[in-house]
Amino acid sequence: MENKEIQPARRKFIWGVGLLSAFGAAGALLKSPFLSKKSQPETKGNTVKMLTQDGRLVEVDMAALTSARKKATNTELQNFIKK
Repeated sequence: MENKEIQPARRKFIWGVGLLSAFGAAGALLKSPFLSKKSQPETKGNTVKMLTQDGRLVEVDMAALTSARKKATNTELQNFIKK
């Protein structure tokens, strides 16, 4: 007799767990970054992030940069940041 009474309780428990997991999965899908449209941060024209000699990261407008660029050497990179 105990076995017949346990079966409906188990079924109710399994259905309850399944229902809760379905609600959890639906909630996770609704908050998914792939489905929600987030506003893009405003771009400030054409800016480039550059590192200063004291180690700070700054944004510089591309119009302020010269067109004559040269590649930095390894020794220049090693001695670039002033401590």
